Amino acid sequence: MSDKHLTYADSGVDIEKEESTIKALTGGMTYRREGLGAPLTDIGHYAGLIDFGEYALAMATDGVGSKVLIANEMKRWNTMGIDCIAMNVNDLLAIGAEPVSFVDYLALEEHTDEFARQIGEGLTKGAEISRMTIVGGETATLPEIINGFDLAGTCLGMVKKDEIITGEKVQLGDVLVGIPSSGVHSNGYTLVRKIVEQSEYSYQDEFPYNKETTVGDELLIPTRIYMEVLDVIKECDVHGLAHITGSGLLKLKRVTDLGFDFTDPIEPNDIFKFLQEEGNVDDLEMYRTFNMGMGFLIILPEEDAEKAAEMTGGKIVGKIVESGIRVGDLEIV
Repeated sequence: MSDKHLTYADSGVDIEKEESTIKALTGGMTYRREGLGAPLTDIGHYAGLIDFGEYALAMATDGVGSKVLIANEMKRWNTMGIDCIAMNVNDLLAIGAEPVSFVDYLALEEHTDEFARQIGEGLTKGAEISRMTIVGGETATLPEIINGFDLAGTCLGMVKKDEIITGEKVQLGDVLVGIPSSGVHSNGYTLVRKIVEQSEYSYQDEFPYNKETTVGDELLIPTRIYMEVLDVIKECDVHGLAHITGSGLLKLKRVTDLGFDFTDPIEPNDIFKFLQEEGNVDDLEMYRTFNMGMGFLIILPEEDAEKAAEMTGGKIVGKIVESGIRVGDLEIV
């Protein structure tokens, strides 16, 4: 265990600097198409929406991130495709869109057939779970740029215009239904790797909370894909949705200017307990970096909350308040 309180910034990822970079990147993107294909949302929500007649087309793009480095250490890549698709599909679900199709981008240092087969296996599984087609992609051999590989993709979805969920309907007293995560998912792995590398553990060592698996295998558990959210939308009056990814609960500011009070949060998975202990990471940093056991959040009226929880295997974790984001006595923001 480290004597120093490790942070995401210490590991090389500064969330505030990242936000500044995004603002610099997008600040000059002022051109907006008109008519069919015109944007329906500004840059910054979970997915972008464009006008397509009765429907809005939704697009999201994301990758697996530095989780690929742990896959390389373990010589096991068959879950990477699931992660890649999950990170995109879950962002579409967070605005109420149904995924339709996907294209992947695989950048390689060198070609290996078994590696490629395993990447394809994961992509296929992710597409099946998401009920969508992989319609193409790009494979780039870049030995002077890529050390190992990078996997990313873009997802297309659709939603009727009057069924788009952006958080505008969220109001005081709405209930929060949290849905469990499968683990770390695909965010925060720069800090994860820093913690493991300075600990007494290797990725091949037994995971102390479950001797039947290893630290590496626990960290490679694929991101959960929350397709059941679409069923909740059909049967409940959903006011807001959130995919809990990088920067943890801070992303909730995308959904509403109102506050979130988590009075009964989901118990974090054992992997988070391991990382916090080994990295001596404080509670605030954990909730600002990881999903902490809750990968998705549904915001809806109290009368629909129990039904939504039952449909998703989730539970009521709190309610909407005037301001701030709190987990028990911990002030996240």
